[in-house]
Amino acid sequence: MSEPRTLFDKIWQSHVVVDRDDGYTLLYVDRHLMHDGSAAGFARLRAKGLKLRRPDLALATPDHYNSTAGRTLADIPDPQHRHLVEQMRENTQQTGVRLFFIDDERQGIAHVVSPEQGLTQPGVTLVCGDSHTATHGAVGALAFGIGSSEVTHVMATQCLWQRKPKTMRVKVEGTLGAGVTAKDVILAIIARIGAAGGVGHVIEYAGSAIRGLSIEGRLTVCNMSIEAGARAGMVAPDDTTYAYLHGRPLAPQGAAWDRALAYWRSLPTDAGAQFDREVTLDAAAIVPMLTWGTSPEDAVAITDRVPDPSSAPDAAKRDAMKGSLEYMGLVPGTPMDSIAVDRVFIGSCTNSRIEDLRAAATVVRGRKAVIPSWVVAGSGLVKRQAEAEGLDKVFLEAGLQWREPGCSMCVGMNGDTGLPGQRIASTSNRNFVGRQGRGVRTHLVSPAMAAAAAVTGRFTDVRRLTSGG
Repeated sequence: MSEPRTLFDKIWQSHVVVDRDDGYTLLYVDRHLMHDGSAAGFARLRAKGLKLRRPDLALATPDHYNSTAGRTLADIPDPQHRHLVEQMRENTQQTGVRLFFIDDERQGIAHVVSPEQGLTQPGVTLVCGDSHTATHGAVGALAFGIGSSEVTHVMATQCLWQRKPKTMRVKVEGTLGAGVTAKDVILAIIARIGAAGGVGHVIEYAGSAIRGLSIEGRLTVCNMSIEAGARAGMVAPDDTTYAYLHGRPLAPQGAAWDRALAYWRSLPTDAGAQFDREVTLDAAAIVPMLTWGTSPEDAVAITDRVPDPSSAPDAAKRDAMKGSLEYMGLVPGTPMDSIAVDRVFIGSCTNSRIEDLRAAATVVRGRKAVIPSWVVAGSGLVKRQAEAEGLDKVFLEAGLQWREPGCSMCVGMNGDTGLPGQRIASTSNRNFVGRQGRGVRTHLVSPAMAAAAAVTGRFTDVRRLTSGG
């Protein structure tokens, strides 16, 4: 009998082309996502006189540089960014890559579009020149971000050299309380293990609370695996996964679906399989979370206070906390729910799917935003569905802006930025210094918590505003 294997090991082993003596493995790549930063890869390919090896396995969509104020090239304010988006159309036309351009309703954030289309599937290896490619592990794929030179290598060979990472299982057991979402779960995990807790590992998320999440919730959890330092994040496929993928445009159809399903059912981690590290969290102990500092690990419950650097375990951590608090303009001991907010952003590859928008709309319905607030759907199809459900009217009647799809204010390289000193409640994934604009103070929250901040003007325990409170 063969030795029990993890989900990761099964996918890794089935994609090995060759193992090298120096510890590197050449992996076959099943899917390659491209965004508007892919122009350099195409340029290097042409310079080397090489062709794109498998255009049929790629999908391209602009997301980082396109404007969320409109869906035309003219709406992109920066000429260089506009040129990069134009190049994307030219490069994909020349090579035969499937493109969802800015005038296509299917356009959106790559990590929203690919699962939505059914291109992201259990058991595949998937790469993209973007760190949050880990998102796709939510359906049982092995997905990770790659660098610019690696993008060119995949374009030319459909393979990639990698060192095999270690494995880590994070189990969240029990039932999540009212008002507690997938975003709160991953913030609690990162607060527990630290921003470097997953370095050198692929994390498999497991446990009854993870199984209880929708695919959209699992996408949120896996998305922020990189914020824990991990190479990738994964959730084993199950009936929730299969139901989500069934009938999607790029998912297998007919007899091919039956064959794929049989394979997918063989992927979950075997009983008795060993992980290099295991961590368990109690779901019932997780409450609505938010960050206070400049690292995703700087997360506490909304019921807590700004931490005091004097409680740090060592001098290095103490100095880091002092620096973060100075940048964030916070005083130790301040109740988190007394901190005023200047602006709200609901969007990003972490939290811009229909489930996220529904959660935010539930909070703002019948209320009025008291601070500037944006809602940015993750794709044109998400936007269309939200409008069919009347969510756009809920947001607009509450005074929130309803924008076009794209990365928007998450990354702040498209004209969508905050002002120096502004404090933003953001559903994105990074609260680094300057991430949303020079001097901007970013606090990571769930869509429901962001919506609560929009209608109260401060960080507020969303449970006080909902029937679950």
